[in-house]
Amino acid sequence: MVKSVEGIYRNGRVELMEPLAEAEGSRVIVTWISPAEPAGLRKKGIDKPRAADLRPQLFQFTEDGNRPEVAVDDELPPW
Repeated sequence: MVKSVEGIYRNGRVELMEPLAEAEGSRVIVTWISPAEPAGLRKKGIDKPRAADLRPQLFQFTEDGNRPEVAVDDELPPW
């Protein structure tokens, strides 16, 4: 069986975000995910005027995502 769970590495140990009683004593593979870096718009070829143009367009996604009828998606079971 292969199962992925999120965890945090602290003091030489991985702390899992959910218990895995069925995995006690099993071998694991840990994949480290580096912390997110700032978007760096300049690296993506977006200057200040273009960023100013994009901001109101992207704001629409935030408004749509905060609508009550969209919250139904949060209650769906995971894939």
